[in-house]
Amino acid sequence: MRIAITGTHKVGKTSLFECLSETLRGYDFIEEPYYQLAEAGYEFSDNPSYEEYLVMLEHSLKQLSTSGDDVVFDRCPLDYLAYLRVTGGSVRSAIHSAYSRVRDALTEIDLLVFVPIEEPDLINCRDSDLPELRLKVNHALEELIRDFMLDTDFNIAIVSGSITERCEQVLNKVESR
Repeated sequence: MRIAITGTHKVGKTSLFECLSETLRGYDFIEEPYYQLAEAGYEFSDNPSYEEYLVMLEHSLKQLSTSGDDVVFDRCPLDYLAYLRVTGGSVRSAIHSAYSRVRDALTEIDLLVFVPIEEPDLINCRDSDLPELRLKVNHALEELIRDFMLDTDFNIAIVSGSITERCEQVLNKVESR
């Protein structure tokens, strides 16, 4: 099963990813493109730009196309499409092209796990964590997920609660398949 965790920054995606890595034996766990690219020497600005999100999108698309069957991704192309939408301004043609590519790539994912911002917010988001961007990307992801759910036959888990509760919700979805 190919599982992708999606959500804006500072919602607990990586914590969920780590929890799943302790329980899903036999799976490959692929960390998010930002960390892989930074480890390979790519230098990001403090506030990633539209162009940097494009680089991460391309890397994420490559991760999907080159990975095996039992894998969990910490982030997926949908995340970067949301960041592009929010930061792209007038670059609508590039976003439209990315939308089509992401829609096609999502057909390669068996379970999309969405980690939204909860009410009340479980994460203390500092000003340095770009709370306004975080909120906008969360809304963009909600819209994109609604759009993609209409376009495709898509298996999604929207998780909430503590990390343990989120992990259990994902494991229940995996077991039910």
